[in-house]
Amino acid sequence: MRGNPRTYLGVAAAVCAAALAASVSARTHAPDRTHAPRQAGEVSPPPTHAGFDYQIGGPYTPPAGVRVVSRDHEASPAAGLYTICYVNAFQAQPEAEKEWDADLLLRDSAGKAVYDDQWGEALLDLRTDAKRKRVATKVNAWIDQCAAKGFNAVEPDNYDSYTRSRGLLDAADAQAFIRLLSRRAHADGLAIGQKNTAELAGSRHENGLDFAITEECGRYDECGAYTDAFGDHVIDIEYSGEGMARACARWGRTLSIVRRDLAVSPAGSGGHLRKGC
Repeated sequence: MRGNPRTYLGVAAAVCAAALAASVSARTHAPDRTHAPRQAGEVSPPPTHAGFDYQIGGPYTPPAGVRVVSRDHEASPAAGLYTICYVNAFQAQPEAEKEWDADLLLRDSAGKAVYDDQWGEALLDLRTDAKRKRVATKVNAWIDQCAAKGFNAVEPDNYDSYTRSRGLLDAADAQAFIRLLSRRAHADGLAIGQKNTAELAGSRHENGLDFAITEECGRYDECGAYTDAFGDHVIDIEYSGEGMARACARWGRTLSIVRRDLAVSPAGSGGHLRKGC
């Protein structure tokens, strides 16, 4: 996971707490299990080559020209726009380990929780079908919440966490779990995006994924891996001027591309940066 900023929520909390608090919805949603799951082609992915804003660090009024916005699942969707709902699906948010059953945290042979050391997040244990289903129960409740609030799509983050699992998880575990989430998203009428993980993009159809959200595919020359699988249904967030220049030069006429500050700070706060091609 490169430059993944959603874990900056804790760092930026003091800056954006007021904005987040204003937008948090207390509503809950009981899942409707009476309808059959939809196929990926029956939901609507985000429009291609559209103005995009990545607001997972705190919601604010989208700039003029923005048609697609991604926000945390605790926030409300952007009125009148295509809005994507962010959920941290494969790892526990920093200091949120107690919100999970202890045996659902991935543990090494010594019984110690395995962390994504860069971001201070405990990985979730997806090694068995039974545990995947238990983790999905919690994550799917967030997806239900996204649907109840009126979001159009869901963005499950840390699909690539198996690459940081010290060999305890593999790509098959990740894909088995994402299929549980994609079925729930489609049943709720939501499109579902693949977050990063270029090496699994070619399996998007069997995994039920409708579009891709990438971080720094311009900087790392990976955008083509996503367009090969998803066509123009790719959203790219860049965090450096160099990466933005490369993404815009090659893909600026076809993909949705935005540059954000690494902390994805709300507008009006220190450090906020947002630029399009």
